[in-house]
Amino acid sequence: MNRKWRFETRVIHEGIHPERWEGATLPPIYQTASHRHPTAESLRDAFGGRSADHIYLRLTNPTNRVLEEKLAALEGGAGAVVTSSGMAAITNACLALLRSGDEFVAGNSLFMSTYILFAHVFKKYGITARFVEPTDLEAIRKAVNERTRFIFVETIGNPKMDVPDLAAIAEIAHANGIPLLVDNTLATPYLCRPLELGADVVIHSTTKYLSGHGCATGGVIIDGGRFDWMNSKFAEEFKPFVDRKGPLAYLDKVWREHHINFGTTQSPFHAYLTMIGLDTLAVRMERHLSNAMEVARFLAEHPRVKWVRYPGLPDHPDREVAERQFREKGFGALIAFGLKDQETCFRFIQNLRLIFNLANLGDCKTLIIHPYSSQYLSFPEETRRYLSITPDLLRLSVGIEAVEDICEDLRQALDRL
Repeated sequence: MNRKWRFETRVIHEGIHPERWEGATLPPIYQTASHRHPTAESLRDAFGGRSADHIYLRLTNPTNRVLEEKLAALEGGAGAVVTSSGMAAITNACLALLRSGDEFVAGNSLFMSTYILFAHVFKKYGITARFVEPTDLEAIRKAVNERTRFIFVETIGNPKMDVPDLAAIAEIAHANGIPLLVDNTLATPYLCRPLELGADVVIHSTTKYLSGHGCATGGVIIDGGRFDWMNSKFAEEFKPFVDRKGPLAYLDKVWREHHINFGTTQSPFHAYLTMIGLDTLAVRMERHLSNAMEVARFLAEHPRVKWVRYPGLPDHPDREVAERQFREKGFGALIAFGLKDQETCFRFIQNLRLIFNLANLGDCKTLIIHPYSSQYLSFPEETRRYLSITPDLLRLSVGIEAVEDICEDLRQALDRL
């Protein structure tokens, strides 16, 4: 692949090898549970890691491998493992670094399921998550101790819409001999590449913008390949993986210990659909970002809207960090805004004619949800407030329709309240 090609070209051509696929410009869907080996020695070498030959779908798959190569290249990583969902990716990425009694530091503006995993599921196994404001660097420093194994943040908080300074957080992590893990789902590598800012591991829910059409679930863990796993904090448990895979020791640990044993395999068909979506990632993101900026301005000026949280607005506290990290390409396509109360939010959703009310984001279509009464319904009130989930909050995922039509639908729904 020509590394001088720009992202918009590479996102289409990276990992594509028609010469291997009888001229096809998308990889075949290898819908098979297992692979025949010509000799016992061949299968032995595959199990021993001496060859990259495929064995069984739960381990690897040729279609999935193309997606792994493509996503690793787009993020500037050394390798990747695709999983069945974004949550599978987060779970595997974290557990590869954790043991009972360990701790980690996480930003407190997290996707609902990520928070449940960190605060409740891991707790059952003696693992402690220390939650902090991800934009408060001093709070992050103070939360790190001798038991801390990593720092975890989202590039853009969902749905808090804050933007942590990844380069500064990476410095804190590395000063303490621990890696920085970043969920880059909302930004995508089009907008931000955390590995270039010092992060060590990048995670995506490929279900969202990377796929882009609401038709395939998946996740990915991308290893930057630069962290020193032989430092005093990790050397004992990582030595076998370093000996086997060198710079890809972490990814090997994720794969061998968790991915194949938890059975978090992505469907080859979903990998294929995601690759179709990736072809248009750059043009879709350009439209998502420009639409979102215009919609945010519209909402900020409407008298029935109480408040708007969007990193692109001049009054957002993280505007400067967002401009720097996102290279002035945009500010994401998710907007949080507030109306009078929950009842008003419900009536507003009922008034919408174009915008869909559903629990997803990153689709070509514009989507809306009332998080307080849906995703966070079972959360205690104190926790919802801590996570900035209030009864007046609506989360809008801005699609790529004509922005005039999106704004008109919002306008008529607001005017009828």
